Amino acid sequence: GCEIVCLDNFNDYYNPQIKRYNIKSYLREKRFNLIEADIRDKDTLKKIFEKYKLQKVIHLAAQTGVRLSLKQPNLYVDVNVNGTLNLLELSKEYKIKNFVFGSSSSVYGATKEIPFSEEGKLKPISPYGVSKRAGELLCSTYNHLYNLSVTILRFFT
Repeated sequence: GCEIVCLDNFNDYYNPQIKRYNIKSYLREKRFNLIEADIRDKDTLKKIFEKYKLQKVIHLAAQTGVRLSLKQPNLYVDVNVNGTLNLLELSKEYKIKNFVFGSSSSVYGATKEIPFSEEGKLKPISPYGVSKRAGELLCSTYNHLYNLSVTILRFFT
């Protein structure tokens, strides 16, 4: 099997103790490495890419929540756009084989098209939705410019 590197900043969007409890059973696995860090810290990310010789990136890190994004839009852009950009830049530099990005159904926003379609119009109406759409666009750009293999997943909650 593969060695897994899990990066989490254990932010307080919901109780960090619950997050730590949920991940506890994986800590016993020899090939599982938990690193407490933030995707906005590019220097730390670079050290992780160098140390672990990553081949694939599954990027699920995000500042989540539509309502809170209305109160803290700068935080959402910083984490979800700048953090994603850091990971894409390092993925390009370290020739990552596949970059998987976790997006959100919030990118659909006020669209009236039902059912939703990947090709449908996107009208995000919150800073969170906009930040996830920006992440999608960055991923598509890195695929186009640098031939980085990218998979985008739009999660619904």
